[in-house]
Amino acid sequence: MPHGSAHSPPQEEQNTMSERITTPYGATSTAAEVIAGVDLTGKRALVTGAAGGLGYETARALSSAGAEVTIAARNLDAATRAAQEIQTGTGTPVHAARLDLADLDSVREFVAGWSGPLHILVNNAGVMATPEQRTVDGHELQFATNHLGHFALAVGLHGALAAGGGARVVVLSSVGHVNGPVRFDDYDFTTGPYDPWLAYAQSKTANILFAIEAAKRWAEDGITVNALNPGRIWGTNLGRHIDTPPQSFDPKGSTGVSEKTVEQGAATSVLLAASPVVEGVTGRYFEDCQEAEPFTPGVRRGVAEYALDAHNARRLWDLSIELTRAGD
Repeated sequence: MPHGSAHSPPQEEQNTMSERITTPYGATSTAAEVIAGVDLTGKRALVTGAAGGLGYETARALSSAGAEVTIAARNLDAATRAAQEIQTGTGTPVHAARLDLADLDSVREFVAGWSGPLHILVNNAGVMATPEQRTVDGHELQFATNHLGHFALAVGLHGALAAGGGARVVVLSSVGHVNGPVRFDDYDFTTGPYDPWLAYAQSKTANILFAIEAAKRWAEDGITVNALNPGRIWGTNLGRHIDTPPQSFDPKGSTGVSEKTVEQGAATSVLLAASPVVEGVTGRYFEDCQEAEPFTPGVRRGVAEYALDAHNARRLWDLSIELTRAGD
């Protein structure tokens, strides 16, 4: 069993602990290997952006273990096709629902339509390095989609998660977060020039900070919240706005880590969503199915100090409540 899996220390202690959580899995483990032997019968799971890519594989793995999965995606037709394919393969009911994370009204509508407990929430959907765009709510697209929409979704579903008893929230971040912190003074790039990679970095840092603060706020409800870097999976829909990976993302240069398959990329999500080896673990950032080491400049691995900063996490939470009116 990993350190801390049975008796997790208070969140205030966790972010200062030097001892990392380890598991029997690694960079080449697949979602199927991680979920093997896990029984999720009677559990309800929600995976955003699961019409394809990592989300699809995550949803398929959870369904294969008996969970009743809902695929939430902007394109309802694509979500419906994915749900039908997975259900045919696993024999477990899979549902499809429309959710546009870049539209807070869509998020509110989805939350209002949810009934009953929720045991697993995987905030998987995302966009990367998009041209400068504003959402219908007036926010920069990447910050709005990757963070604000998921924030509003999770906060809106807090009651359902609490009712689930021991619910798990999994948030997909990226090693790209090391390119920059949350720009609290210009998060929408309204005063400074827009940079697609800085905007992406900000949104991925925000994902980690959300996990840090939600883990603390929701601990009494028995809800665990963790963030992760799935690894470099080239060729999914996430990279549709770029023709080739940026030079700084070269996995065989500074990192020594090869590109992963989708099945390998989904493994850490599935680990945090369902594996008993991380039972009770919360407020952490994982990569390659292990808790990440601190980030070292020049090596595109690990977690940046500012992404674990408790003050930043509280500040972002308050800002996000203001911007989304979540919980109203």
